[in-house]
Amino acid sequence: MFSEHSTHWLGLPVQLYDAERSEKPIKDYARTIYRLTLDYDGKVDLPTLFSRFTADPASAQTPAIIIGQFHGDAPEQGSEEVVQLLVSARTRLPQLRGIFLGEMISEENEVSWINQSDVSPLLTAFPHLEHFRVRGAQGLSLGGRLNHEHLRSLTIETGGLPREILREVAASHLPALEHLELYLGSSSYGGDAQVADIKPFLQGNLFPRLKYLGLRDSEVVDDIAAALANAPVLEQLDALDLSLGTLSDKGGQALLNTPSLRRLKQLDLHYHYLSQAMQRQLKQAYPQVNLEDPQGDKDEDERYVSVSE
Repeated sequence: MFSEHSTHWLGLPVQLYDAERSEKPIKDYARTIYRLTLDYDGKVDLPTLFSRFTADPASAQTPAIIIGQFHGDAPEQGSEEVVQLLVSARTRLPQLRGIFLGEMISEENEVSWINQSDVSPLLTAFPHLEHFRVRGAQGLSLGGRLNHEHLRSLTIETGGLPREILREVAASHLPALEHLELYLGSSSYGGDAQVADIKPFLQGNLFPRLKYLGLRDSEVVDDIAAALANAPVLEQLDALDLSLGTLSDKGGQALLNTPSLRRLKQLDLHYHYLSQAMQRQLKQAYPQVNLEDPQGDKDEDERYVSVSE
């Protein structure tokens, strides 16, 4: 589960900007990322909060923005309003290079309850955006496909990622993309993707500059590990992230049978269900591997992804 708010993003500190603090002057727009969020039972709505934030002409220096709770006591509403607010502010935020939409933790809203919308207008409105991150899959759409020349990182955090979103990502034109991070999640919460839906990302021809591929939080990670054998994408990657899922010895053996993983600078498998014997073999084969947070060698029906509800 997502249990803590971001303290840093894109190398910059994150500062809370909520209704109680919104009357205070901003200290430094250019070197701080502000997280705009509503109180559950607060009296201020997001348009008012956002208007206060952008009222200072210095807000034009804002490098990135994080949107937390955007509907206060009406969590069933989607993100259409906040998307439109950001789109309407495109000329007032000329330096904006990063957007994180829906940064809520479990005590505020479970990830599977976060209602999103078509977020593609944000990328159209900000043609120089470099980093886009969104949390929650309910109602999420990429408008069929994304077309953006400068986006360097795309992160979609969910408790269950529908396969149609995977297809939209695979169909996207993102020539500058270096970092792709997908939380595939649980079938109990809408994560219906199978390994066949993942294979396009393993071919190496979707995103020519890709260096980090995260296929995280997956129930089918053993099958993904098997599909990595001779996967062309491994020739271009510096980092492969299969963490937070239900990786077992079956998947561990598939990784041992893929010696091309040795060229990676990072292999992240943390939060896993590998036996101690398999962990030793993987560590010997791949000294760069992260095997932290073992969950024990459990039966299949006792394995759960880290982020679901």
